[in-house]
Amino acid sequence: MTPRASIPAPGDSRSRLLAFLSALCFFLSAVEYMIPKPLPFMRLGIANLPLLLAVDLLPFGPFLALAAVKVLGMSLVTGSLFSYVALFSLAGTLCAALVMYGARALFRSRISAVGISVLGAVSSNAVQVVLASLVVFGRAARIIAPVFLAMGLATGLALGAFAERFSASSRWYARAREDARG
Repeated sequence: MTPRASIPAPGDSRSRLLAFLSALCFFLSAVEYMIPKPLPFMRLGIANLPLLLAVDLLPFGPFLALAAVKVLGMSLVTGSLFSYVALFSLAGTLCAALVMYGARALFRSRISAVGISVLGAVSSNAVQVVLASLVVFGRAARIIAPVFLAMGLATGLALGAFAERFSASSRWYARAREDARG
């Protein structure tokens, strides 16, 4: 595939899919913002669902663009665009996106949406803990690390199970996957 082929042209099905998944990221970010959190910086990660679904639908370039749009959307919804929170979110999301896409490319059908989701969630949280120790909390970040990583594991399992069930039963997703294959 040439680099040009991975950039969706306006009006084609891939650009419509990217726009839809981006809008879904914005919507789920708003929903997630309204859900009470056990700690101020802990989120459930439901805004990652479009990324999890897109692993099988988008080429690498548009997939990374979706990850960036997800961060921008969440930062706009939460009012954290110009804060360290946006930096943490960007680093975690990009790490998770690379891990999820890499896991799918490496293991293909031998890894489920649950496995991809858990890998993405835990890698995102690990990067954020490292950043927290470097930028904000210093060595004290290790105190929250076990809870943060456990939360990533739990939410990754739940989101992956939902995505697995959705992708198996959704006619829309089946059509989108067929379109993605050519």
